Amino acid sequence: MVFSAILVNYRNAYLVQRIKIEIMRGNYKFLLLALLIAFASCSFTSKTFDNPDKDKLLIQLITYVLDQGHFDPQEINDAFSANVFEDYLNQLDPFKRYFYESDIKEFEAYKNQLDDQIKSYDVTFFNLTHERLLKRIKESEALYAEILEKPFDFTKREEYSADYEVLTYVKNKREMKERWRQQLKFSTIANYDDAISQRDTDLEANSLPERVFSPKNEKSKSDESKSLKDLEKEAREATKRSLDELYDFIDDRQRKDWFAVYINAIVEEFDPHTFYFAPEDKDRFDVAMSGNFEGIGARLQKRMDAVMVNEIISGGPAWRANELEVGDQILKVRQEDEEEPVNIVGMRLDDAIKLIKGPKGTTVVLTLKKVDGTIEDISITRDIVELEETYAKSSTVEKDGKTYGVINLPKFYVDFTSYDNRNAASDIKKEIIRLKEQGMEGLVLDLRNNGGGSLQTVVDIVGLFIEEGPVVQVKTTGEPKEVLSDKDSSIIWDGPLVVMVNELSASASEILAAAMQDYKRAIVIGSKQTYGKGTVQNVLDLNRMVRNNSNGDMGALKFTTQKFYRINGGSTQLEGVKSDVVVPDRYSYINIGEKDQENPLPWDKIDAVDYEFWGNYFDYDATIEKSKARMAANEQLKLIDANAQWVKKIRDREVYSLNYEEYKKAMELNEEEAKRFEKLSEYKTDLTFNSLPYEITLMEQDSVLKEKRKRWHESLAKDVYIEEALNVLNDLKMTYAIKNNLADVKN
Repeated sequence: MVFSAILVNYRNAYLVQRIKIEIMRGNYKFLLLALLIAFASCSFTSKTFDNPDKDKLLIQLITYVLDQGHFDPQEINDAFSANVFEDYLNQLDPFKRYFYESDIKEFEAYKNQLDDQIKSYDVTFFNLTHERLLKRIKESEALYAEILEKPFDFTKREEYSADYEVLTYVKNKREMKERWRQQLKFSTIANYDDAISQRDTDLEANSLPERVFSPKNEKSKSDESKSLKDLEKEAREATKRSLDELYDFIDDRQRKDWFAVYINAIVEEFDPHTFYFAPEDKDRFDVAMSGNFEGIGARLQKRMDAVMVNEIISGGPAWRANELEVGDQILKVRQEDEEEPVNIVGMRLDDAIKLIKGPKGTTVVLTLKKVDGTIEDISITRDIVELEETYAKSSTVEKDGKTYGVINLPKFYVDFTSYDNRNAASDIKKEIIRLKEQGMEGLVLDLRNNGGGSLQTVVDIVGLFIEEGPVVQVKTTGEPKEVLSDKDSSIIWDGPLVVMVNELSASASEILAAAMQDYKRAIVIGSKQTYGKGTVQNVLDLNRMVRNNSNGDMGALKFTTQKFYRINGGSTQLEGVKSDVVVPDRYSYINIGEKDQENPLPWDKIDAVDYEFWGNYFDYDATIEKSKARMAANEQLKLIDANAQWVKKIRDREVYSLNYEEYKKAMELNEEEAKRFEKLSEYKTDLTFNSLPYEITLMEQDSVLKEKRKRWHESLAKDVYIEEALNVLNDLKMTYAIKNNLADVKN
């Protein structure tokens, strides 16, 4: 009866039909979101408050969704309040250079009251901190300008601590000025060192007599003093330019941007992957996931008041028109159906981008200030822009007379408007077919640095390598587990397979690697473990939850609704996927996994599902042992491990000298130690990688794509991990022949 009432009240006939269909399918994930939207459509309207306020409405919407839909809803109590308080202030002022101790004491009156404010949709605390922050930022802008007017004394012996977490808030303006002075001096000493190094390089290039520039050098003291003085001034000016650009960005931020920070301080207490997207952020997320958007195909950046072109995307409309150049400044934007252009100088970058982007087939006229200073108008017809670096790419490589394939998948992308459009699974299938046409005898699937994406594409990709069967288990709180399976008995590739991962392979990457490992379908090579993100998120457009909305775009909420588990029952949460063959890399000693985040959900285990090991004649155990033996003896990998330990030591350093001689000695010592690792970049295999015929045809019209592939192939030829992956494929081929022959003898 309750469900029937929801159907009656909900006005979207399409969604009602979908709910009925998904109930029959047992798809509880869709049902959960549908019910949330259905309830919300009845509950949330712009008339909820006597004086509608977008901030309050956002809190109401978000707390409702998280309470009803999050996998592990949190109790919003005093402890929750205190955590939000600390995290929010740390995000506003991480270097403790805005707020005073007195500000924090005033704020602390709310430390255990934020739960009550959240429940009553009260934004008093936000208003207080926001107004105070803007005031302090304004004060700091004058402060850094004043400090950078005067020279720094780099002969004075003093130290600077970069351990911001242990810093206390300053008590007065004198202490605030001193904190800024130290931070600015630390920034400037690096610029100062760069300036001196550059001058010395220029002197050598001009074949002038070699001179040693030091504050204590007695030779040509007056000339040198002036020279060092000039360089110190240049260094300060460089520091000021950087800060001016930062503050220009800060000035661009509106109240809604700061409120999004507050909202995220609240929602991130639930888990690290629950996140509120302001409207512009949601657009960027969709583009990142789909790999395409409709526009002109140029990346823009704000530099002071100017909107500058900093990249032309290969194959896009701007690239095809060949009139827009990197470095051009966009002054005005005019739509094809409008007479007057809009001046975008000084406009927020997000607002300017909204004017420039637009539907496929429409035309936009840009008034440009070219790099040479001339002013001209150009017209660009918008089109679908594909971000090629997002998509799967493949290559062939010859080794020991055999042809192998390498597919790199940066993310599990999908077009949210229609799964039938381009997605990771369909692209991988195409690449495998093309590689088979080139005589591929083994395949490397490279998931390194792949942070995940669409869950459905994972199931479909696993299905390319197995006949049929379970791929991943999904658990929703209070619901029976759901098993997502490949139901297509066809196999696109049944030969040797290696999956490459590292510490940044997360989420969907871990599902794929785990399934291949559990089926004994592939050997997983990489870091000790993957990232450890074993949760599923859904993105809910908050605008769908509000009727008669007069508050503008409400943005979207990404929140954790489920956890996924391997088919053997174990979660990938926190523990990730353990590689069959562990190889050191530059992340080996750096804390970057899920276990190092705040508020991660715990690891647990559920019952395994029925599945059978891959039926083949590959001897995985023998192959893994051979690879481990090779890895242990590999000098390049030993050097990589030593480099990773050194990087860890450098990253952990927190105290720096502000005396230039001591600073320079420390830098020289670092450079000397770094020389040990120069051989890392010199490493090169004897492998040659080649593009597939269809891409070679494309390259005839696209020189940028040709250059991208050239660089990728060059990096593969220097990649010790790819080299070992190919060795493993070779070994798998050998074990197949041996076991196959033994089977024939027994028969």
